[in-house]
Amino acid sequence: MIRNKNVLITGASSGIGEALAVYYAQNGAANLFICGRNAERLAKVREACERYGAKVSAEVLDVTQREAVKNWVERCNVSANLNIVIANAGTGTINETEEAVLNTFNTNVNGVINTVLPALAAYRSRPSRYHGDMAVAVISSMAGYHGLPTCPAYSASKACVKAWGEALRPVLKREGIRMSVVCPGFVRSRITDQNTCPMPFFMEAPQAAEIIARGIEADKGIIAFPWPLRLAVWLASIVPNCLSDLIYGRLPPKA
Repeated sequence: MIRNKNVLITGASSGIGEALAVYYAQNGAANLFICGRNAERLAKVREACERYGAKVSAEVLDVTQREAVKNWVERCNVSANLNIVIANAGTGTINETEEAVLNTFNTNVNGVINTVLPALAAYRSRPSRYHGDMAVAVISSMAGYHGLPTCPAYSASKACVKAWGEALRPVLKREGIRMSVVCPGFVRSRITDQNTCPMPFFMEAPQAAEIIARGIEADKGIIAFPWPLRLAVWLASIVPNCLSDLIYGRLPPKA
């Protein structure tokens, strides 16, 4: 049940993060801790969530800043024992310059690590009577199943997040911590708004947020959607290289 839960979400100023914050507020979360880099957009999300009666703490924060994120997560957990932590903040790019590639990995990989590790440490520091009610979700992508020539750095960064989350799940389960890896397809966001490639099975952010929240509540290890796209990327990951080269070779690379 979401009601009365304390939820932390990174990258909540737009896209899936914004939709998740609103969804949890609508469904009775007691405390919402949200962060994002854009102060104006984050303030609007906070106002939207507060209209549903949630107590919201919003922090302007860049998830690549390790110490700042650690301090924020610790403060949030002191304020209210965290029940759900969603490492959502991410970025994409329309080019593959050295700077863009490094920024993509720094945000999509280090940003997730910077969020999850302090959250786990905070959970472990609680008195044992507060253990057993903790869920962590990391946002990967369908692009994490197979490298796409349209977004090499993005694909690789999301593959890293997917593998890390999958490997952590059985380890954390022993401590009573639930881990979910979220692999959305094409969902409306500031990233997809700049995408000029075909986006099959395109989905609006509120619909994606509901799928994600329900999946976390059900303790699903992998929350991948929509299913036709999941099937397609799975097939692409098992076909011989000569065939995948032919298929993906027809897609325009980003340069």
